[in-house]
Amino acid sequence: MLTSLYVEGNSWFHRLPVRVKLIALLLLSLSLFATQSLYLLVPAFLLCGWLYFSLGMTLRQALARIGLVFFTILVLAAVNFFLLPLPEVAALVLRLMALVFFAAAVTATTTISAFMDEITILLKPLERIGLLNAADVSLALGLVLRFVPDIFARYEAIREAHRARGLPIRPLTIIGPLIVLTLKDADTIAAAIDARGFRRQ
Repeated sequence: MLTSLYVEGNSWFHRLPVRVKLIALLLLSLSLFATQSLYLLVPAFLLCGWLYFSLGMTLRQALARIGLVFFTILVLAAVNFFLLPLPEVAALVLRLMALVFFAAAVTATTTISAFMDEITILLKPLERIGLLNAADVSLALGLVLRFVPDIFARYEAIREAHRARGLPIRPLTIIGPLIVLTLKDADTIAAAIDARGFRRQ
């Protein structure tokens, strides 16, 4: 059974229109990358963190969704620690973590169908001048959001299977089966999409 990143709830952020949340994410991104001031970045980080953790998830569920991304940010910070002054590294970490919190909050409070509908509307002007097919792009983005948790779950299942057999857990021995299973699912989904005529031919 596939799961979604959406979290059931009735918070004020759940009730905001999708377009407002996407515009807010865009403006927040531009604002955070336009400043190096820790006096602005620290409050932004705290507010985005409060927003994310107030959406009704348990602490474990909330951390599980963003833990890998935060780990990647910390690795990036460790590398930059030897290249940049400490205030710049702190600004980088705070900026990225604030954006992750906010983007995760948008994802957790927006259904995939609502997200796809909004992306289709926003891309209509580009479709009219022949640059892309708005429905196809929104479908692709929706599928990515839909299957991210499933891919993580499959990764955990393969890792547990290795552990149960007493095999050493190495990234290269897990990535191979994960790619094969994901591609098989992709073929099945593509066939289902074509059978139902979701895409225009």
